[in-house]
Amino acid sequence: MIDLGTYGAAFFTDPYSVYAELRAKGPVHRVRLPRGEEVWLVVGYEEARAALADPRLSKSWQRASGSEIEGVMGDHMLTTDPPQHTRLRRLVAREFTTRRVEALRPRVQEITDELLAALPTSGSIDLVDAFAFPLPITVICELLGVPSLDRVAFRAMSNAMLAPSNGVASRQAAAVPMRDYLDELIDRKSTEPGDDLFSALIRTTDEDGDRLSRTELRAMAFLLLVAGHETTVNLIANGVLALLTHPEQLAALTADWSLLDGAIEETLRYDGPVQNATSRFTLEPVEIGGVTIPAGGETVLVVLGSADRDPDRFPGGDDFDIRRPHGGHLAFGHGVHFCLGAPLARLEGRVALRSLLERHPDLALDVDPAALSWRSSLLVRGLAALPVRPGPARVPGAAVRG
Repeated sequence: MIDLGTYGAAFFTDPYSVYAELRAKGPVHRVRLPRGEEVWLVVGYEEARAALADPRLSKSWQRASGSEIEGVMGDHMLTTDPPQHTRLRRLVAREFTTRRVEALRPRVQEITDELLAALPTSGSIDLVDAFAFPLPITVICELLGVPSLDRVAFRAMSNAMLAPSNGVASRQAAAVPMRDYLDELIDRKSTEPGDDLFSALIRTTDEDGDRLSRTELRAMAFLLLVAGHETTVNLIANGVLALLTHPEQLAALTADWSLLDGAIEETLRYDGPVQNATSRFTLEPVEIGGVTIPAGGETVLVVLGSADRDPDRFPGGDDFDIRRPHGGHLAFGHGVHFCLGAPLARLEGRVALRSLLERHPDLALDVDPAALSWRSSLLVRGLAALPVRPGPARVPGAAVRG
């Protein structure tokens, strides 16, 4: 049994060195997490990819204990298996289309430009608070049609649910007001529908008349609101940090914007926004990487952050290289649970990084990278804050970019 708690805060600051140690010993391990839970970690790339698509590993929390928060919010796409998952995803995917996402590009650019115009050109700012958070939360709220969201309160609730300071207790405390808010939103949207995704989800029906129940609507709204901004916050902040700490890569990008897609994909691989896939539970004995994990609802965590640095799949995996052939990383998962919002996250990431770096070419860190504070979460990989000095602004052309 490997006790990850012995690494202390260093585990959240640099989990990758710990994962490298584990991979050197094997692709699958029984571990004790920092808050005491005992789980199985899958850290090798090929094993992780296989586990993500293995139907013997259930996503349903009814298969294991410790489901307090999921019970409060209801079942959604990340806590269900086919055929229920297939049904839920089909009802959402018909509205959450590539066409709808691409149509958001001008508005994403507009919001980005407004946020950048508000940045001071002297002194230090927290880029997470001033840019990386408000951009995706504004986009997802507009897409869903969520009015007058108290974003400070929402961010606190979201953080408490994804990186709880007191385990289940703080997660439960954050889940209750979130549930109440979403119930009120459903009531309002049911009586006053608009031209937005959430109104569409309320009225949408499948060919056989199927539609989302109230509990399913609440759970879906929770998933889309939280996942719809959380991954992009971390993608933007982690990408900026990676570029600022690798100046030769930053220089290459700003000299040749055709490398932008590569920069986004390399950020997703190198320091992606989601550290672990959400929990899976064994329905029967499952052999992964030569290790047999028993049946009976054993918790399995697929470590995306480790798999995406596995040198057997990505040579020099600890190096940040925006020219690396992109493709194959697991940052958005794999299989039937592949992230539905991946196109939106990529779009926002491209627009945000290019616009920020074009407008503030002298952007610089305002802290030693070793002093940065990372959120104490096993699920997300995100900075608590990113202090930077924007420097003088240079306003680029008005054409939509990204």
